[in-house]
Amino acid sequence: MTDISNNPFAELLEVCKANFQEKDVNLIKEAYDFACEVLSDKKWESGEIIVLHSIEVAMIVAREIGLGPDSIISALLHNVAYKGVVSLPDPTIIEKRFGKSVALILNGMAKINALGTDTVDLHSENYRKLMLALAGDVRVILVKIADRLQVMRHLDLHPEEVQKKISVETSHLYAPLAHRLGLYYINSELLDLCLKYLTPDAYNYVSERLKETDRERANFVAEFVKPIEQKLNSKGFKFEMKARTKAINSIWKKMKNQDVSFDEVYDLFAIRVILESAPENEKSDCWQVYSIVTEEYQSNPKRMRDWITIPKSNGYESLHTTVLGPHGKWIEIQIRTRRMDEIAEKGLAAHWKYKGGSSSAEMEKWLANVREILENPDLNMVDFIDDFKMNIYEDEIFVFTPKGDLKRLPAGATLLDFAYEVHSQVGDRCVGGKVNGRNATLKTKLKNGDQISVDTSANQRPKLDWLDFVVSTKAKNRIKASLNEEVKREADNGKEILLRKLKNWKIDYNDENIRKLLKHYKLKLAQDMYYNISTGKIDPLEIKELLAEKKEETAKQLVAEVLPKEAVQELEFSAGDDYLIIDNNIKSVIYKLAPCCNPIFGDEIFGFVTIKEGIKIHRTTCPNAPQMMEKYPYRILKAKWQDTKKRASFQATIRISGTDEVGIVGQISHVISKDIGIQMRSINIESTKGEFDGTIRVFVNNVEHLEFLLNKLKHINGVTHVSRAD
Repeated sequence: MTDISNNPFAELLEVCKANFQEKDVNLIKEAYDFACEVLSDKKWESGEIIVLHSIEVAMIVAREIGLGPDSIISALLHNVAYKGVVSLPDPTIIEKRFGKSVALILNGMAKINALGTDTVDLHSENYRKLMLALAGDVRVILVKIADRLQVMRHLDLHPEEVQKKISVETSHLYAPLAHRLGLYYINSELLDLCLKYLTPDAYNYVSERLKETDRERANFVAEFVKPIEQKLNSKGFKFEMKARTKAINSIWKKMKNQDVSFDEVYDLFAIRVILESAPENEKSDCWQVYSIVTEEYQSNPKRMRDWITIPKSNGYESLHTTVLGPHGKWIEIQIRTRRMDEIAEKGLAAHWKYKGGSSSAEMEKWLANVREILENPDLNMVDFIDDFKMNIYEDEIFVFTPKGDLKRLPAGATLLDFAYEVHSQVGDRCVGGKVNGRNATLKTKLKNGDQISVDTSANQRPKLDWLDFVVSTKAKNRIKASLNEEVKREADNGKEILLRKLKNWKIDYNDENIRKLLKHYKLKLAQDMYYNISTGKIDPLEIKELLAEKKEETAKQLVAEVLPKEAVQELEFSAGDDYLIIDNNIKSVIYKLAPCCNPIFGDEIFGFVTIKEGIKIHRTTCPNAPQMMEKYPYRILKAKWQDTKKRASFQATIRISGTDEVGIVGQISHVISKDIGIQMRSINIESTKGEFDGTIRVFVNNVEHLEFLLNKLKHINGVTHVSRAD
């Protein structure tokens, strides 16, 4: 057996002897011997001896996280199968000698190591694989966090480029994971070390200022705790009080986010009261201490946090309040029992101690949710990383279903987030609901203790703007997935439309034609083009114009491309089908006179084929005609009026101006209604500084009829200008 008397392993062994049975300690020794046998004195490129690295990781697992023998053994052995370091031992040997549990943890670690390097590009597919490997077994995460903490503590051994790469990955993945698992101190140390290597000036500045103000803080704490200690002792409490300084990274973030100096950060440290309480008295003891503290010092009710009544989802329990201490300084007080403090110190690992070897149901639920998200093939890893990091550090709120079931959501969550937390389909169909019995919209923000019911509709579908106000990762990912499904459905429909049209036009559906269309519409994916066809953003007639051989089409052939067969049968065309014949009575609902130019029987006209409103008839002098002819030449239809002696009415607008003489409006009305018998629809005359300007809307039979009226109006005394306004 290897000599361990003058070896860091001796310290690890002392920790293990104090906590585990002899058989477990002997197995840990055996694991150490096996690691030494396989790894010998091999070193990393940095010069660090691999076995010493493994011992330090095992010490973090044992002392700082507080895991059991299997995890400690896994930490000692996690490099024996590291690709490129040694020849890989037979996996069955490890399972036979150290048990199935150790083999499973090492298998998870091996999957991470097999990705090729210690660091993975955050935007790569390998990052998804890394997350999936971590999400398999909580102990894999915990041992890997210990491994990363050891690496960060010795990061000065690596070149600057590697330091930055490892620090970025740590801040995005391992530190948030440590926080989520309740390892708050490890999370703080990881983030402090990231700051040290990514922004050294900031780290050094805050670190130096903390050293300078150390004595001042110690004096303040002594003055603050004295009256509290006296009262707690008089009440017979067994307790410990200690002050904990805020992490360097947290202080720097507060300085940046709130744009304040170091001296203006009022909560540089917190004072913790740790009670020795029997399990049945924990809550009542904490509340009694809260009462004693707030009797001595004025509290800020807005800063009260109760995580005893409803613990955080990672098991964290504590009472937090902020009080006004000596010299008018605000100070945070944290009140908890020894058990609660151990869970706060060692997070999820402490659950194994207090819950009989099982992790919390909330933690398993969270891991299952992470796995479900990661297994979505359409997942955008960049968005996931941002949401993952942001959501983990946010506070939680606790709300209730109508039956009283508790749901945990990120702070700032809305009614729609709640609906998705209940079930994905409930979220997709949500149209609103009630919060504490009052009607609420999807965007309504929820508060602690709200009771929520959700209203759904079978016709509701997720909307793109929902992503602007939901905050939970679950809601965001489900909405994106549902929107992708909707896009796919529309794209499938658009593809069917295109295939049907191409078949009718006798145009081949092939790669060459699709590439030509994608290039024309400046699209990368055929699915985007199909979607635009289905939603009407791309006109099938324009596709025909692009792909078909140039040949003259009759008016009837052009109309048949767009309108239903029965509608085309109702239309009349000239010989050879060159022109659409327009009945001067305009009784057909298949075409309409365009309101932009109000054609009159006798005007030169053309038809414009629309997708949803049939055919619009425009004058050739219509102000919109040049744009239509340039942009949509394939929709332009030759048209002419039907020769007839039947009378019909067409609306026309006349602009008239002149000198404002007495009775001028009466004269104009008389000419229109009495002299010619034209029906007047409206007249609007405005007069300023002796001049008038107005518009008249009338119904006429044809162009000649209108010209006759215009000529009559010009001869009225005082009228200086008359013209057709359309």
